Amino acid sequence: MKNQDIRESLAMALSTLRAHKFRSFLTVLGVVIGTMTVMVIASFIAGLDHKFKQEVESFGTNAIFIYKFDPGIHVGNLSREERMRKPISYDDAMAIKECPSVEYLTPFMGPEFAKVRYQNEELYVTQVQGTLSEYERMDGIDITEGRFFTESENQHRADVCIIGADVADKFFPHVQALGKEIQVDNKSLAVIGVLKKQDTFLTGDNDGGNQNRAVYLPYETIKKLYPQEKDHFVMAQAYPGRMDKAIEEIRQVLRRRRNVAFYKDDNFGISTPEAITQQFHSITGGIAILMFAISSVGLLIGGIGVMNIMLVSVTERTKEIGVRKAIGARRFDILSQFLIEAMALTGCGGFLGIGIGWLLSLLINLILPVYVPTWAPVAGLTVSAGIGLIFGLWPALKAARLNPIDALRYE
Repeated sequence: MKNQDIRESLAMALSTLRAHKFRSFLTVLGVVIGTMTVMVIASFIAGLDHKFKQEVESFGTNAIFIYKFDPGIHVGNLSREERMRKPISYDDAMAIKECPSVEYLTPFMGPEFAKVRYQNEELYVTQVQGTLSEYERMDGIDITEGRFFTESENQHRADVCIIGADVADKFFPHVQALGKEIQVDNKSLAVIGVLKKQDTFLTGDNDGGNQNRAVYLPYETIKKLYPQEKDHFVMAQAYPGRMDKAIEEIRQVLRRRRNVAFYKDDNFGISTPEAITQQFHSITGGIAILMFAISSVGLLIGGIGVMNIMLVSVTERTKEIGVRKAIGARRFDILSQFLIEAMALTGCGGFLGIGIGWLLSLLINLILPVYVPTWAPVAGLTVSAGIGLIFGLWPALKAARLNPIDALRYE
């Protein structure tokens, strides 16, 4: 088909749409809703993925998380074997530190929750943790005021702490936090540092990973305050380019120390920011597939509407088709004209759906993170045009097969 024929068919299709604006809009309403839904869902899922990846990678791309359970995303209840696992010990952490591919390592230990108090204000937080001074040299922590504690303060069990931004805002909204004394479970601690505020969209106020509500103490100090605590979470950082080797070294050390037989699975968990992000992607991917399946109902309804209106159009223009065939139009010319008309109809619906979806995404972005991927509008337009091609094929074939004599006689 020549370019001139395509332009003429497209012009005829657009003139038909202009002549029946309201009818055309009602016809493609399902396509508009389906395309709009695809845009909004894709933007929302992509926004969540992007924000989650940012938060996880804030700990550093070379970070390794070690715990008695899988440090990743858990779905369902823990098994009996997992609940019975012994905790990772401080000695385990120190043995891991000797791995050649591990650059930095620090254990974390603390109570499940603690009451933090300053004068008449108090908070219950789940992120009161004892750690080593080495944590300051790892990615993922940023002191905005003051300093981190030293190894000397750790060895001398100094009563000092570093607090998160939310804790500082709660207790010291108008004064500097440094030098003030807060109480953690009735034990006085001097504030020597304040952490930089982090974006924690996916972390709740009482989530253990919320650094804005964290209180960090020297490891030996936390042991003094909570001698009954034995459970450790360990964070390591591999040398650049040696992540896989570091993970394997850590696995072998822990299997040996925890007496895991060669034919048994690990009785501990090792994860990385990349692995946790992939877990999250698999969850959001499943949700996206479900939502896209639901939105495809709108596209299906829109396609049926297009088929219906195109069949009506063929009936209304039977005489026109007969005239065109009488003056030399081929079957392919008629077929192409009606297919282009159907694709133009759904394509316009796709453009409208993309525009509305984009505006809705901008509104949602005021509350939730939204990121519009490049493929979303392209996919929306392609699918909408494809709907016109698929559902317009039967009416186009019907028009192309009309006998010119019968068509000219049609009233």
